[in-house]
This record gives sequence, C-alpha cells and structure tokens, in this order.
Amino acid sequence: MREDNMANLINENLKKKAALVLDGAMATELEKRGVHTDNALWSATALISNPEAVKAVHKSYFEAGADIAITDTYQANVNGFEQAGYSEGQSEKLITEAVRLARAARDEFYFELPADQRANRAPYPIVAGSVGPYGAYLADGSEYTGDYLLTTTEFQEFHAPRMELMAKAGVDMFAFETQPNFDEAKALASMMKTRFPNMFAWLSFSVSDPEHLCDGTPLAEAVAYFNGNPQISAIGVNCTSMNNIEATIKTIAPNTDKPIIVYPNNGDIYDPKTKTWEPNPQAATFADLTPKWLAAGAKIIGGCCRTTPGDIEQVADAVNAKNLS
Repeated sequence: MREDNMANLINENLKKKAALVLDGAMATELEKRGVHTDNALWSATALISNPEAVKAVHKSYFEAGADIAITDTYQANVNGFEQAGYSEGQSEKLITEAVRLARAARDEFYFELPADQRANRAPYPIVAGSVGPYGAYLADGSEYTGDYLLTTTEFQEFHAPRMELMAKAGVDMFAFETQPNFDEAKALASMMKTRFPNMFAWLSFSVSDPEHLCDGTPLAEAVAYFNGNPQISAIGVNCTSMNNIEATIKTIAPNTDKPIIVYPNNGDIYDPKTKTWEPNPQAATFADLTPKWLAAGAKIIGGCCRTTPGDIEQVADAVNAKNLS
C-alpha cells in the first residue's frame, strides 16, 4: 500500500491492470446482516449500531475481487449525525471510524493474500472516501434530480468537514459520487486545489439519461469541463440503470482522456419517493455486460445500489479475462 497522497493511485494501478474492479453496494449487504437502513442516515447507521458489519462487507468485496473500497460515508456527515442527536465530537469519530474500518478490511485481506494470488490484483489497493452529494443529506431523493441550489461557498463548507476528517484518517483519495448538480461538482473540484492540494478524487455523476446530468447539464459538457483538472483522476457515472452504461461511456469517451469509471445499480427499479426497490427479473447480469463496457472504454467498473459480492465477482472475472487477453 502506498501512503503518499501525492500518488494518483488509479493511474499507478492501471499501469499493471487493463481495468480496475470497484466494490458494490454497502446498504444491501448491511441489511442482510440485520442493520436497518430505512432512515435518514441510511447505511451510515451501521457505523453506530454495528461497525463490524461494515468491515465485514468491505472484506467480502475484496474477497470477490475488488481493487477499490468506498468508505461508508456517502450519507455520513457531521450535519446529518448532529440532526440524529449526536454531538459534533461523536459525529467526527463516526466518520473517522468509517475510514478505519475500510482500511482494516483492506489491510487484513491483502496482507493475508498468498503471493501467487496477487497477479490479478491491483498493486496498490485503494480506499476511497465517499463524498455523496448535498442531496443525499437532504434525504428527499434530490440526488436523483439535482434540484437544490447553494452557493459555491455553501457547498464547500458543507463538504469540507467530512473530507478533512477522511483525509486525516487516511483515505487514499476521494470519491465524489452520485453527483447530480453541475455547480456542486464544480465546487468540490475547485476545493481540491485550495484545501486538499495533495489529494486526488474521482468524479461520478448522477444522470437522467446517457446524455444529461440529473440537473439537465449536458454530460459531454460536464465531462469536458473537468478533463483538465489534474486532481480529478477518473470521470464517470454511478447509480443508474445497467442499460444506460454503454451509451453513457460513448458520451463520456470523446470528451476526456481520463479513465472512465462506471458503477450502475443491479437492474432493480428504485422509487425515490417511497425509497423502495422493485425486483427486475429481466435485468441483464454483470457477466453479460461488463465485457461490453470494457470494449466501450471503461477502466474502472463496480456496482452501486442492490449489487452484491456475487456481482463484483462477475466483474472481476471479466476484467481478469481482459488482463490475460
């Protein structure tokens, strides 16, 4: 593991692998372990009620073939914990704990991995600090619409405390994920230079279709805007239908020379108003679609809502096949 935060670990790893494998859903796996996530804190509830379950989920994804773990901080921020009745100090400790759990799972797995099994693994497995959008904090489904308006300073002051805690706790990079609002994404990226000059982040948009962010911004325009930012190490989309991914990659690819990251949902249908999922027995599998995404240009592939270690194992198998070809 590299402890030098100046290192762009995505590029370092892609020197050794044709593509990287990202982990999958946290909340889905926590629910299987008895954690109730149907509240404003969502999967971050487990940091309070069952932190060992968080570690176990992280480890299950590494065992399935993941090269990258995302911390359980998507909906974990000081404001949200305080609204749930926790003090500022307690809130900060919970965010720090999320990083510790991910790092512990990563280190335990990789340090125990036999040398002959390392060939298909990333040489520098990554712990990425999840930075969900302001809409996730609102817990009203607006991460799927981008329908909120803050100034650049307000966005930055909201996100900075969580990011500072995660950086101090040792994340390798940030994951700006499920970003539906172009102005918020710009605020996050500009803050990297001023407050986190030695860190990198990937930027993953929430999209309404393969050509538009949820707030209506053309995806091509948004991707091109961030292509020149040296601290953004990958650009892509997450938390969208698997059926959107190939077309979305084709929208992104002409507008960036950065690695493209995609991690869709598992094919089930989500209702943001009721916060429930409807199973979709007709959905394709990751085994079916990952080779197509790789062929289209994706360099980092994982899963978002409702995905499992089994799904990530399918991604890893496809990536390993490409590494050998």
